[in-house]
Amino acid sequence: MAKGYWIARVDVRDAERYKDYVAAAKPAFEKYGANFLARGGAITELEGTARARNVVIEFPSMQAAVDCYNSPEYQIAAKIRQEVADAEMVVVEGI
Repeated sequence: MAKGYWIARVDVRDAERYKDYVAAAKPAFEKYGANFLARGGAITELEGTARARNVVIEFPSMQAAVDCYNSPEYQIAAKIRQEVADAEMVVVEGI
């Protein structure tokens, strides 16, 4: 079974409240087996418009990645994130 990956590109508008998002999202990530491969850190802009924060999260499967996002636990966190940050998020199937 192919793994699933969240790829998130984020500009945080309120760093203090973003900490609330991180704390609120933790139970969902633990429940669905999330493994953070990249979380913030330095970037090199190659093409297009970069965002300040880039995150790659590995899940055991594509379904687990989608289920995590749609879970009641994560949706509580997502509401916080949407208030304090601008983001694009996709799920990509691994090879």
